[in-house]
Amino acid sequence: MPAPLSLDQARRIALAAQGLDKVRPAGPVSARAVGRTFARLHLVQIDSVNVLSRSHFLPFFSRLGNYDRSILARMAARPPRRMMEYWAHEASFIRPDHFQDLVLWQNRKWVGASAMDPDVRNAVAAGVLDALSTGRPMTAAELTVRLGHVEDRLRDNWGWNWNAVKRVLEHLFEEGLVSADSRTESFERRYTLTARVLPGTVLPGTAGSATGRESDPAAAMDRLIDAAAQAHGIGTVRCFADYFRTPMRAAAVSVGHLVEAGRLQPVAVAGWDRALYRHVEAKLPRTATGRALLSPFDSLVFERRRLEELFGFHYRIEIYTPEAKRRFGYYVLPFLLRDGIVARVDLKADRAGGTLLARAAHAEPGAPADTAVELAAELQLMAEWLGLDRVVVSPAGDLAPALAEAVAEAVAGAAAAYPL
Repeated sequence: MPAPLSLDQARRIALAAQGLDKVRPAGPVSARAVGRTFARLHLVQIDSVNVLSRSHFLPFFSRLGNYDRSILARMAARPPRRMMEYWAHEASFIRPDHFQDLVLWQNRKWVGASAMDPDVRNAVAAGVLDALSTGRPMTAAELTVRLGHVEDRLRDNWGWNWNAVKRVLEHLFEEGLVSADSRTESFERRYTLTARVLPGTVLPGTAGSATGRESDPAAAMDRLIDAAAQAHGIGTVRCFADYFRTPMRAAAVSVGHLVEAGRLQPVAVAGWDRALYRHVEAKLPRTATGRALLSPFDSLVFERRRLEELFGFHYRIEIYTPEAKRRFGYYVLPFLLRDGIVARVDLKADRAGGTLLARAAHAEPGAPADTAVELAAELQLMAEWLGLDRVVVSPAGDLAPALAEAVAEAVAGAAAAYPL
């Protein structure tokens, strides 16, 4: 019989698994703390929108506060690398130990050049691999210059109007043969051979891959689902499958394996009417005392149905919604306070003006009385982290007046404490 848990207990398990259940540590944030946070999460999603900050930086701020973002660049660049890019929950930085397992199970052929004329694709791929094997890491634009213009015979206006070289690069990236060495200031990938990013890696279907870890898809899926369950603490098969975007049917088989192995325990949560599993290593804290603004791409909010079942919080990203039809704003961050998601705020970093703009702020039903004060403190911390001088609150949203007052009081208090 599944072990019974209350909804409050399930929330605390989920928050603890994500490192969001406690007040942030005081003092400077070390590279070791950043590394431990990434190891716990297993991945952070990448997104090109930079209205506030690149999305992969935000989960570390949510959990650690004011940290040095250059730590992530070092983790992704210095051998041995502690993070690398690949497809997981969309484009992501992943733990390198998941790479070979993900290559077996990711299928993003629509992103690259699978529909191109095979002769063109193979010729471009040979040129790309030769250029990368004999030279430095290069962007798609640099490789295009190096190889010269390539005519894509399909001319199907696919996707983001990528040229043939970029499409082949993404095809090789999906196959695992090419990886991202680093990113430019404008966030373009610098491509290199995966063998240079992960020396000694043997990919499925290549020489030397007949035996060993990388040749067993079932075992690879078990490891991925185990990692996803660790990151969730508690969840459904759908939750675990969604974390790395793996097939549901294969994920369900792995959940069965992990239950038999004692890694997952069936549980029942009042009001959550689906088969649920708790990871054997998941902790259940007595209380949740954390506070965090969550990126729209934070791993706690990946699976929207779980978010609503756990926290009663209905969330949709409205970036692609026409402005007139948006309910809450363009880049809206949920605000977590203790064991509830109590508000949401639409944020923008006005870098030229040195201002963090709260363009709208809405409270959730039943938000506690200190929501505005706590959110104001969090916005002040975020502004400091982003190198911005002040927080400005626009009048949109039912929480905006109280938030503006709380921000003004926080500024006045800081001025009184540290007079010029």
